[in-house]
Amino acid sequence: MKLANLFKAFTITGLFLSLNGYNAVGANGAKVLKAFGYEECIELKNKTTRVVLAPSGGRVLSYEVNSINTLYLSKSDSEGKGGASAGRFDIGPERVLPRHDVLWSGTYKGEITGIRAAKFTSAKDDVTGFQIIREFKLAKKGTRLRIKQTVINISNETNQVCYWCRTFVHGQGICVVPVTKHSRMPRKHVIYENGTTVNFLPEDEKITQRDGYVLVEGPPRKPKLGFDSKAGWMAYLMRNNLLFVKRWPTFSKRPYNEMAGLTLSIWYPDGPMCELEPIGPQEILKPGDKASFTEDWWVTEHKFPGNAKSVDLNQLEAKVKKLTNK
Repeated sequence: MKLANLFKAFTITGLFLSLNGYNAVGANGAKVLKAFGYEECIELKNKTTRVVLAPSGGRVLSYEVNSINTLYLSKSDSEGKGGASAGRFDIGPERVLPRHDVLWSGTYKGEITGIRAAKFTSAKDDVTGFQIIREFKLAKKGTRLRIKQTVINISNETNQVCYWCRTFVHGQGICVVPVTKHSRMPRKHVIYENGTTVNFLPEDEKITQRDGYVLVEGPPRKPKLGFDSKAGWMAYLMRNNLLFVKRWPTFSKRPYNEMAGLTLSIWYPDGPMCELEPIGPQEILKPGDKASFTEDWWVTEHKFPGNAKSVDLNQLEAKVKKLTNK
């Protein structure tokens, strides 16, 4: 073999091995590591932001800005002893789908897919007939984390499903939800009184409404709230002087198959966490069909205002628009 051809062969072989080993050795801004006691985690990182993804439930264990974790991570989870805290994801509708431990807390297969990007794939769940793929992408600069969840119908039957994010952040903060016109809810939100009864005329001193926003200041008398706002974003002000923002698409002409037609739920117990839960529309999937839903996260520094009355809504709205470029 001529020297030139030999060099070409080695080059092609090396390129093939490099690409084939891409998932194992990592890419710029992404690597496999052990974190919080969990093996085979994937870290996505830029200059200011660090994201740790775990195979356990295909979750986000840490979403850090300047080394401060925005998410609530339980003691058990932080020691690698198992749990279901931090950045969790699920499918609904709630109380309609059967229990699905394989998708909720099972082991996902993680792989690095590019620069600051990773994908986690669940096992096939025979109980629901679904399989889930989650793709994560951290921006080159700043804190934006994009999460795309794809649900695949692996069964032989047509089934319904919806996206359901269940993020645990640190509790005792202030939730800010923009409301929109043509709500079905007289007070722009509902409260689940006992888990099965939905109160559409709720009264609670911790929940106020002004200037087009519903504000939830601390744990209400019942923890589960629901909204049908089509604004497609919410903000959460934390006592550690961070502002967490979520944005997701809403669809005014599509049905939502949660019991109260929710686009967002908040679970706010009197404890160390608060759960922020964007919800997607109903998807009717035939065998082999798939549906995807994308959500974006941001976090930035913001002095905690102390109480809901002190929240400057104009300033907050301007900050969110600048942060999200919307």
